Amino acid sequence: MRIIELYILRRTFTLFAAALLWVLALVWTTQVLNRIDLVTDSGQSAGTFFLVAALVLPAVIPIVIPFALGIAVAQTLATMNTDSELVVINASGAPRATIVRPILIIAIAASIASFLINNTLEPASRQAFRSILANARADLITTVLQEGSFQKVDDGLFVQVSQRLPNGQLGGIFVADSREKNTKLVYHARTGATVEQDGGSILVMQDGMIQRESANGDVSTIRFDSYAFDLSEFTSSSGGTPTLHPKDRSLSFLLNPDPNDSFYKRAPQNFRAELHMRFSEWLFPLVFAMIALAVAGDARSFREARLHPIVTTMVIALVIRWVGFFSGTEAEKNPFFSFVLYAAPLLMIGLCAFFIVTNRVMELPTHWVEKLNARTQAYRDRMTGLGFRLAQKRRTQGGRG
Repeated sequence: MRIIELYILRRTFTLFAAALLWVLALVWTTQVLNRIDLVTDSGQSAGTFFLVAALVLPAVIPIVIPFALGIAVAQTLATMNTDSELVVINASGAPRATIVRPILIIAIAASIASFLINNTLEPASRQAFRSILANARADLITTVLQEGSFQKVDDGLFVQVSQRLPNGQLGGIFVADSREKNTKLVYHARTGATVEQDGGSILVMQDGMIQRESANGDVSTIRFDSYAFDLSEFTSSSGGTPTLHPKDRSLSFLLNPDPNDSFYKRAPQNFRAELHMRFSEWLFPLVFAMIALAVAGDARSFREARLHPIVTTMVIALVIRWVGFFSGTEAEKNPFFSFVLYAAPLLMIGLCAFFIVTNRVMELPTHWVEKLNARTQAYRDRMTGLGFRLAQKRRTQGGRG
């Protein structure tokens, strides 16, 4: 590798590492804070919280890598162009591969790292997290359904028991369930008990009523002598054995799923969709790097540029990444979107390669940029006018004083 290629490789990797750390820290913090209720609601220790925080990290890294790489490549090339380094490289007669090769090396390495994390560390960390969650809820009846305690069992599900009767019965049961969109259910029962049935826990409520509120505000009431509320989703009869979803499964399981798995029996297409996502998402670091190369990899005068290359790169990259997320969700219902999972990144790579080979610059449509610039300038003018009026008001008040 030539000295100039090592120079580009080093600059890009340095920016990539810095961007990855900062973006990863922000995304990881938001994910960790979303799980703080595991400690506050189920009485877990601070050590459990920090363990959960560490287990969240492998799931965040593959999502952040493409964005950090796209920012690093676009910023490196834009800075080199501003400093006339790209002009000098072209004037020296160096081939276009001098710029492309080191960036592709980093992009391919990042793609391989994403694939390995997605298919090794992430499933293992997800399974460990499921085990912690199952262990926290395995003793649901003794920790959550405490006498006089009103606690959150799951998102949108709250339970309260007024008292525990000597014969193991529960008195004064209240359940609020808003997990289903546009529907709120409230259960009241004088007495009840928990029973084990088919390997799961069931809360049997007696002498009570159900209030159902629909999206339009209508409320209906149903009285019952006995009603069974399934708790098996939140408890485990085998001492905290977790229920594993497709994202929690290893690659080997997805390639050869167990036909007797209860989750697989209910939704086999979810496993197929997850397998296709595992085999397609590793392409996005390469896609983002190619977009940045097509946008900022050519020497030109940025006095004529309408937007900074990072802005253009991120807008195009966000669109293609949204297509990937959307296709992954829809593939669970429609097998056609499994094809889109591969087609979207591969077509984008081919399009970027065409721009790079033909020495063309990938830019956003002119009317988009003009509208964005017009709105940005209008916002600046309003802020400038507001600042001028505030300063004039302060001067007037000062003169009166």
